Amino acid sequence: MDAAIFDCPMEWVRLLPRGVCPIRRDRELTEHIWPLLALTPKGCQALAENQADDGKITCRLLLAPGELQALPPRLQAETVISYGLSPRDSLTLSSLRSPVLCVQRALPRPDGRIIDAQEFPLSSLPGPAEVILPLLGLRLLQMPLTEPPFLW
Repeated sequence: MDAAIFDCPMEWVRLLPRGVCPIRRDRELTEHIWPLLALTPKGCQALAENQADDGKITCRLLLAPGELQALPPRLQAETVISYGLSPRDSLTLSSLRSPVLCVQRALPRPDGRIIDAQEFPLSSLPGPAEVILPLLGLRLLQMPLTEPPFLW
């Protein structure tokens, strides 16, 4: 598997890029070293609350909420890409009224390519942009660069 998203809302599953596995139980996260792992805010909270030693969770790229104070101790990532509404986040929205996804700095992709800082105007989203930021980030990082990542 190329990527996973932990605690993915059911309504997002059909919108996930090919190769992205929705994971429900944190134990499943320990069974693989993930090239890309995305955490929803609920998923982050669940990992932080479950401090049981169920094994290490390892990934190359981690897409995580920017408001996260610290990574759960059992989570190891080479690179963390934060998302949220703060200007410090790597992925944010520069506008909520007419949503624009803003890449604040160059971001690595699992395939080794780089996404340069830029903005992506978003139209006809399947939900509020601020809520689906982890999904937007996953699509940006996982979709082939030859396809528009935000066509639903």
